[in-house]
Amino acid sequence: MSTTVIICTALISGIAALLLTRWMRKLAKAESFWLSGHLHVAVAALAGAGAATLASNWAELIGYALLGVGCALLFVIDLAVFRLPNKIVGPLYLIMLGALASAAVVEHDPMRLLRALGLGTLAFAVYVLLAVIRPGQLGRGDVKLAGVLGLFLGWLGWSQALLGLLGAFLLSAVVGIAIVKVMRLDLRTLIPFGPFMVAGAALGAALGPGVLTIG
Repeated sequence: MSTTVIICTALISGIAALLLTRWMRKLAKAESFWLSGHLHVAVAALAGAGAATLASNWAELIGYALLGVGCALLFVIDLAVFRLPNKIVGPLYLIMLGALASAAVVEHDPMRLLRALGLGTLAFAVYVLLAVIRPGQLGRGDVKLAGVLGLFLGWLGWSQALLGLLGAFLLSAVVGIAIVKVMRLDLRTLIPFGPFMVAGAALGAALGPGVLTIG
């Protein structure tokens, strides 16, 4: 996409997040430092710019941008209340399935859609397994979000999916070690896993092919 489209998508995504501020705070049902600012607007704007950079058609652009806005809201809500509301995660499934199905038709590439569906299902299943093995460390919201991010990353490619899904755990480990070493505190008391999932997906989408070569 052109520079103009990238800038416009970033602005529209940021404005959309700003307009959803009151709704976001209502969903969170709590007072928090994270909810009082506009971090979600900045995250949404960055996600919008990334969406336009990645997209090769309008179906992808719309899907990626809406996913970015949704993830920006989830990012902040999870930081504030350690929860990923179904009212955001649920619609993201419909948005991504619709956008990717449309993109598959535009590109005449149904196998790419099947790969996205397969990796989305796999990501969901892996998180279910991890939630069972390590209860209390991953919540139901994390499991549901994994499926959405798996769809997105699976559409982009194997390298993006692997780095994106593993990136959440790598980033969590790095930040956890830093917090334990510097602040002598337990990471689990400070930061939930959802923001790492979003950051990991962004990392995979941006750097996947450059870091890993798969398929």
